[in-house]
Amino acid sequence: MTSQDTLSKEGGHPEEPVNPQDGDGLRAGLKNRHLSMIAIGGVIGAGLFVGSASGIAAAGPAILVSYALVGTMVVLVMRMLGEMAAAQPSSGSFSEYADRALGRWAGFSIGWLYWFFWVVVLAVEATAGAVILEGWIPAVPQWAWALIVMVVLTATNLASVGAYGEFEFWFAGIKVVAIGVFIAIGLLAVFGLLPGSDNPGSGLAHLTDSGGFFPEGYGAILTGVLMVVFSFMGSEIVTLAAGESADPQRAVSKATNSVIWRIAVFYLGSVFVVLTLLPWDDKSITEDGSYVAALDSIGIPHAGQIMNVIVLTAVLSCLNSGLYTASRMAFSLGRRGDAPKSFARTDGRGVPRAAILASVLFGFVAVFFNYRWPDTVFAFLLNSSGAVALFVWLVICATQLRMRGIILREAPERLVVRMWLFPWLTWATIGMIAFVLVYMLFDDTGRDQVLLSLLVAGVVVGIAVTREMPARRPETRRETP
Repeated sequence: MTSQDTLSKEGGHPEEPVNPQDGDGLRAGLKNRHLSMIAIGGVIGAGLFVGSASGIAAAGPAILVSYALVGTMVVLVMRMLGEMAAAQPSSGSFSEYADRALGRWAGFSIGWLYWFFWVVVLAVEATAGAVILEGWIPAVPQWAWALIVMVVLTATNLASVGAYGEFEFWFAGIKVVAIGVFIAIGLLAVFGLLPGSDNPGSGLAHLTDSGGFFPEGYGAILTGVLMVVFSFMGSEIVTLAAGESADPQRAVSKATNSVIWRIAVFYLGSVFVVLTLLPWDDKSITEDGSYVAALDSIGIPHAGQIMNVIVLTAVLSCLNSGLYTASRMAFSLGRRGDAPKSFARTDGRGVPRAAILASVLFGFVAVFFNYRWPDTVFAFLLNSSGAVALFVWLVICATQLRMRGIILREAPERLVVRMWLFPWLTWATIGMIAFVLVYMLFDDTGRDQVLLSLLVAGVVVGIAVTREMPARRPETRRETP
């Protein structure tokens, strides 16, 4: 019996051991270059391009501290997840680990909440992409563009996991190159080294010349944290995708070890460039968007359209990965008996068609809600999934506290990625996440998200506990004298 079998056999569902190549019906169709680009581009969502302006307006240059704090939290969470995923690669990732370490109710609950989060994201991203496309070709109505985008990416995911990987490779590649070029050109302009730049090149002066580095006070850092935290969601996708690669352990280890520089360069680096090119309170940042305003200040022609292309790419990438992630989580839930059995079936190419179609169907319904009842039904969906990212990270932390002992006891040689300063940093991360959740309750913009997300989470946990009760009753009766 292999160490992988040892780690799998005592989980909630020993009758179906996890094997990343063939034991769960999926195929190792993702190449190393696919996994590498998914790992690099996974932390870059449309939220970075679109949402950074509001964060800058709220906190000024101190938004860099907000990004650094959230980035640190994500690095720590990814380290914990990487430890578990390298030891036991799985299509269900943290949901399966929670199933084993915390109980079946935990795996069921966080799996369904994560699925819910991503199918709502499908509707958000489809609508965002449709807005851009309608601007280019107004003859096609916005709802039709949303439908076209969803259908195309559904077809891609249904074709094969390799097709998903190829699309994501190019989508993520465009984002990575775009941000890399933006940072390089921006830094040259900041220090007056870019020929023909319209920007005066003030060096680092803009970080302090408009009210100092903390113009809105130190408390604005926490407000900024709430605004940027959800733009980091998606870092964990590579641990789900690794289960469909030829060498999942290597892929997870590489992604985990590189997450620090990815966040430092793509998030902190690009926002730093914006803040050094323009004063934080420049009206163009909120009116045109932070990246468009920065490009305009340099004198880059057609900056708005260039950013629209990049944002559309980010939207399509997020849609592509969101559908993939939701379907794999549904597949994992089906395999464990926590979702319809049809979700666990794969076709001849190793594609879980039912899981994909069920996920995209809910996405289509959510898109309809967005057009029909944007301020009521869809607003509820959006807010009730808003804090799920933090719930997921919290469960990952709690799971890792238990899984470390299980791995050391059963297959210590598979502990190739280790959480730093265990268990102290794990507990510190739990404290950080809990603090953010509590702070959101006292913030006007975050309160509804936390309360509605807690409501939905309570319903899901209630269903999970209720499902387990019939299985426990016979045992109780047998133990009674």
